[in-house]
Order: sequence, then C-alpha cells, then structure tokens
Amino acid sequence: MSSPLYRSRPGGFDLQPASMPEALRINDFIHASHGLSNSYLVSTGDGRVVINTGMGFEAPVHKRNYDAVDPSPTRYIILTQGHVDHVGGVDLFREPGTEVIAQSGNQLYQSEDARLRQARQRRSIFAFARAIAKASAKPSTGGPPPVQSAPVPTITFDERYDFELGGLRFQLHAVPGAETNESLVVWLPQHRILFTGNLFGALWGHIPNLVTIRGDRYRDSLVIIDAIQHVIDLEPELILYGHHDAIEGKQLIRDELERLREALRFVHDRTVEHMNAGKDVWTAMREIVLPPELDVGEGYGMVRWDVRAIWETYLGWFHQQSTTELYATPAASVHADLVELAGADTIAQRARAKLDAGELLEALHLAEVVLDAQPDHGAALEVAIDVHEQLDQGSENFWLSSWLRHQADQLRKRRGQS
Repeated sequence: MSSPLYRSRPGGFDLQPASMPEALRINDFIHASHGLSNSYLVSTGDGRVVINTGMGFEAPVHKRNYDAVDPSPTRYIILTQGHVDHVGGVDLFREPGTEVIAQSGNQLYQSEDARLRQARQRRSIFAFARAIAKASAKPSTGGPPPVQSAPVPTITFDERYDFELGGLRFQLHAVPGAETNESLVVWLPQHRILFTGNLFGALWGHIPNLVTIRGDRYRDSLVIIDAIQHVIDLEPELILYGHHDAIEGKQLIRDELERLREALRFVHDRTVEHMNAGKDVWTAMREIVLPPELDVGEGYGMVRWDVRAIWETYLGWFHQQSTTELYATPAASVHADLVELAGADTIAQRARAKLDAGELLEALHLAEVVLDAQPDHGAALEVAIDVHEQLDQGSENFWLSSWLRHQADQLRKRRGQS
C-alpha cells in the first residue's frame, strides 16, 4: 500500500515559493510557513525557536507570518541541513542574542555549496526557474531586498545537543540522511513531535535520491537506512516534514518508514547481487524493480537512478565496457562521421521508425547523432521533441519531468530558429 499522503499529489512534487498570507497552525505552540521548503515556529513562554528559514527571498514572508502569531524574541534558530532553502533567511531572523544551531558538518557543506555555486546554479536552473520566476513576480513585503544568508552557527554538535526553553525540552540528533551528511532532527520528547527537514528527500513516502540529476555528492543507502531506523526508534506521533503537510499517527509513521527502509534495502541488496554476478549497470537499472509490497513511490527519486548511484558508489565511474571511458574523447566525437557515412536523413528516418515502434530512447539516441552533427536538422528535431513529450507523459517524477520539459522547450526554440 502506497502512502495516502503524497502519492495522490499530481506530479508528486511542485515547488512553490513562500506566499501564505498567514502562518499555518499545527497546534497551540507550533506554526508553519510553507515555501520552497517548510519553516516552523515553536513558541515557548520564554521566546521562540525557528526551525529552518527558507530562501533569502522567502524569509520576509515567513517572518511576517510568525511575527503576527508570536512577536517574542527569537532565542534559537535551528538548521536541519545546510541547503540554501534552509539557511537563506537566517540573517533576517537573527536578533541580538539569537543562537544558531547546526550539526558540526554544516560549515563544511555550506563552504562546498559556495565553492560550486555557479556550477550548481547552472545545472539546477531547469528545475527551479519557474519557482524563482513566481517569487520574483510577487509584490515586495517592504524594506530592503532580502539577502541570501550564509550563516555561521553559534552552536554546533557532533551527535546530540539538548536544551530547554520555557519548559519545553528540545533534543537535536545528528542523523545523516538522504540530502546531506550533516542533517539533524529536532525531537520534542514531551509531545512526541519530530521535525525532520528533508531527511528522506523532498517527498514523504517516496524513494530518496541517492544522487540528484542536478549534481551533488553520492548519498550512502546504508547510512540512510540507519537514519530511517533512528526515526523509527524514537516512535514519533507527529512528523513535521521539510515539504507539504504534517504526517500524523504513530502506526502510520512506523508503517511508512519500515516500508521505506525495506525498499531501500531491497534496491541496495539487489544491486550488489547484480554487481557480484557480473551484470552491467544498465542491466541492473532495467531489472531491479520494487515488488508491490515495497511500492514507495518515485515522485522525487527513482529506483533506476539509485541503482546506478549505489553501483558507482561502490565501483566508481569506470564501467569497463569500453577503453574509451578512460580517455577524454566521448562517443559523440564520431557522430559527424556516422552522419556523413549514413546520411542525416536516413538516420532521422530510422529514428522516426523507432519512435513509431515505441522504442523511445533508441529513437532519441539516433536523433541526437544527427543533431550533434546538424543542430538544425528538422526531422531529427521533431523526433527529439516527440520523444521528450512522450516520456514526460509517463512521468510523475519532479526531476525527470522538469528535465524533459526543459529539453523539449530548448528543442522547440532550435526548431523555431532553423
């Protein structure tokens, strides 16, 4: 049985910048403000705690929402991970005396993100452009333009950090997860409430990304399995996740997490079996499919991507299929020769035949041979556009659909210019 919470969402995941007119009440002392990732306000009798702050351009919305509910001082800001959509609003929320808490690896992650900012922005814009455009089109909340924070925490810890505020006990557990190795969860033991950030990826009840197609470090499936077990062992009754709504119910949470744990273990173990049996990664990507009882959804990650990530985490990028993998000359370097020998029109016709036969990826391989040699070849462009559109029709994965739509748009632009 798949998650009743998020599998029903069309497309699985949709990025929406912060725009809520007021904070969403979770209970008497917790409020949320949703955006590119969720921010949470915990009110106590001795000040407030803000858990994640959104992007810099979203923070004014979050702060306005929280100030309307609880204007008391912000005593603590807790960062569940170092991603830009969690840390970006820290400077706006920070006041004299505010403590900023993060796991000890937070600065290492932020430094890496800053080092690769241009590359990561360029590689991820296909997925985030629409959301950023929506945010830019919204009227200003007043004051100077917000700045994206790159905060230095005032408190860091390795394994666990506890504090109490206004009679409310906070336990912070370091739990490396599906997005960063410096993830933490915030546990309120008196109420059995857990704030997880995006510990298991952006979507609850879906297979995590062990590496994102925008580009990031590989994530270790066995480490994530340990993180899942850590959360199971806490026995939370309410999880406030990094995206969308709360997940409520001790048994529902346990059932969903146990299924996620076993699904990831299945993918890991079957991949290792394929490796030891001498099968290539492409065979493993085709053959390894979750059984129905472990269907956890693929709205954000995908099983076949995780198979390849596990494979390359263990064995690296050299697949031993061609000596050319060891050199700096890609297969595309001879595409022009193939077009000259076979003829662009002939290859494009075969690509169309493959497409008509339902062999979409084979059709795209052939179309790309032509387009590498003749970027404005009309028939090849039409095939490539049709392939991307048909692949998108069968996708409910955020990353895959974002890429397919972006590529189709780029191909249409080329067709219009030819």
